[in-house]
Amino acid sequence: QVQLVESGGGLVQAGGSLRLSCAASGRALSSYARGWFRQAPGKEREFVAVVTWSGGSTYYADSVKGRFTISRDNAKNTVFLQMNSLKPEDTAVYYCAAKYSRASYSPAEYDVWGQGTQVTVSS
Repeated sequence: QVQLVESGGGLVQAGGSLRLSCAASGRALSSYARGWFRQAPGKEREFVAVVTWSGGSTYYADSVKGRFTISRDNAKNTVFLQMNSLKPEDTAVYYCAAKYSRASYSPAEYDVWGQGTQVTVSS
């Protein structure tokens, strides 16, 4: 059974940076799109970024474009989210997820999820 474990969350001041990691175990996910989503209190889970199975294409939510970078290392079965110029509105629990084959913006299409890591940005 595949497990995803996120790490790297924490408390940071506005304008700062964090790097999230999501390590997979139980199966190689080289044929899976890997995505990041986030959920703030009282809000629905929303798409942040996704990288295709090959790593050749990446897609971002407009709210993070130019500030966040998603990447993957298939040899380590790990995906990363580099977050720069963080804003208080980026505060949320960040989840990584995996979906076989094609990338998607919809969380409903992902069938493997991590437990989440808290990111808090203070003003």
